[in-house]
Amino acid sequence: MRYSLKQLAVFDAVANTGSVSLAADKLALTQSATSMSLAQLEKMLGRPLFERQGKQMALTHWGNWLRPKAKRLLQDAQQIEMGFIEQHLLSGELCIGASQTPAEHLIPDLISRIDSDFPELRIKLNVQSTDNVLQGLIDYKYDIGIIEGRCDDNRLHQEIWCRDHLTVVASAHHPFAKADRVTLSQLEQAKWVLREHGSGTRMIFDSSIHHLIEDLDVWREYEHVPVLRSMVANGQYVTCLPYLDVERFIESGMLVALDVPELSMDRTLSFVWRADMIENPLVECIKREGLRMMKGKSVF
Repeated sequence: MRYSLKQLAVFDAVANTGSVSLAADKLALTQSATSMSLAQLEKMLGRPLFERQGKQMALTHWGNWLRPKAKRLLQDAQQIEMGFIEQHLLSGELCIGASQTPAEHLIPDLISRIDSDFPELRIKLNVQSTDNVLQGLIDYKYDIGIIEGRCDDNRLHQEIWCRDHLTVVASAHHPFAKADRVTLSQLEQAKWVLREHGSGTRMIFDSSIHHLIEDLDVWREYEHVPVLRSMVANGQYVTCLPYLDVERFIESGMLVALDVPELSMDRTLSFVWRADMIENPLVECIKREGLRMMKGKSVF
């Protein structure tokens, strides 16, 4: 087949307008050049694509069959062209501040996609607590932040990326592990190890539990999720972590998700940036690619 994109573009324009003259105007071609291009395509395919009804052009069976396929080819060609333009324009360095959960579970995939599609764009990543990410944005340390939970600072804009939830977990050998449900009084008697104050996980946990349990027995606080998981796996502690952080360990049987009906800890993971920031194509690229990455995926 030796048809050209120009011939397909002429065919698509005539199909859209129903007129050779209107298609010629749309494509900035002469009417004779448009007619010749369409005639060459029909001759090469060996089938009539239109029925001529005076000056009106109506698609034949073969024209209707070709139309969606031609449109896809033209869209693919446009994406290739725009991809090269974007890759040329999107160059430079972007600094992301991110809290621990998105940094561990989502951002590596996002950076891999950026590296593949925009090789001239370099990403620097700094992992901090949610509070520190927000302060870093205000202090101009980061171009964009990716955080857990809410941002109530009017100096910053927030856009939801995706959702997940927190879950209370214990060791498979913990007395709570075999219970169908765990009561609030049992949680009040448990030994807790938790994320530090200022982390998104801790903020959501505290806001969910404070009106249910007055005096929680918190033995230790740590910044690093692997430390908390290991302590809980040893048997005597309980913790609350994002499901993304414990999913593999629940599936392996090392940890057990406890059913606490009174606790509902859904949350958002969001992009955050300075409200006074001039539109930045690199920041827009990160947000756009992040949303594409999560499109069609189920909520965690």
